[in-house]
Amino acid sequence: MTNASVPRVATASVTAPIGVFDSGVGGLSVLRHIRAQLPHEHLLYFADSGFAPYGDKPESVVAERSLAVAGFLVANGAKALVVACNTATVAAIKVLRAHYPDMPLVGVEPGLKPAAAATRNGKVGVLATKVTIAGAKFLLLRDQISAASTAQFLLQGCPGLVDQIELGDLGSAQIRTLLERYVVPLLDQGADTLVLGCTHYPFVLATLGQVIAAATSRDIVLIDTGDAVARQLARLLGAAGLLNQGNAAGAVPDLSRAAAGATGAESAAGSHVAVTAAGMGAAPTLQGYTSASATALSLAFANLLGIDAPVREVVI
Repeated sequence: MTNASVPRVATASVTAPIGVFDSGVGGLSVLRHIRAQLPHEHLLYFADSGFAPYGDKPESVVAERSLAVAGFLVANGAKALVVACNTATVAAIKVLRAHYPDMPLVGVEPGLKPAAAATRNGKVGVLATKVTIAGAKFLLLRDQISAASTAQFLLQGCPGLVDQIELGDLGSAQIRTLLERYVVPLLDQGADTLVLGCTHYPFVLATLGQVIAAATSRDIVLIDTGDAVARQLARLLGAAGLLNQGNAAGAVPDLSRAAAGATGAESAAGSHVAVTAAGMGAAPTLQGYTSASATALSLAFANLLGIDAPVREVVI
């Protein structure tokens, strides 16, 4: 790719929003950490539920879709991007960074390093989508950390689990059955640490705890990297001079174009929405977008995060 073909992002305002996306509602587990650590930031969240799950699709398809969603968020004024999906990170993080070389961009990867530090017997179970655990980026990370720590990583793909979590009944019998199918064999192999390698999985911690308690009396450490993602985002925004401290005048996105829905062509072209002047310390906003049901995403915001945020259905 030549430099001329790489989309350039216009100079961002400190009060421009952060774009966060996932194949569905799983990325809300990352969004809650971002909201907690960066309370003054305006946020855009895209749930690509109409294209979910990413985990059963080829990497090339996920990469192409991730570029389209990222382009939509950039077209709607995002100053930074968070790929709040392990599968999309594996498939698309390199190409996203090539397209947006000047933009703070954070991906999500399974917490193998903290798991290697936490394990007491050297056996770590990794729960993730099939695409994640088959990805070259993930396997390289596994090999590097294994060599450095002597930790043994037991990989477990979890087909069907994301689909069930997306349905919203987090305590369902179907979810428990799937967790038993995927988790118990890891415990039987001696794993004393489990990595939640998909951003959807933290939302079923209650059921996961029940499955673990029924299978073993051992203490099992669970690793969730949402907090680390938020910290890395804060570091990158600070380094770029884009951290919103909540006490400076600036610009926030005018969502009038978003209401009409930016087209895929507009996203690909890297066009930008207009901005309007904001007052000192403008209250942070959260705008949701989805490629499926606005009602479903609204319910997810309410049920999983306890918030009421505007949501729009878009086609990209």
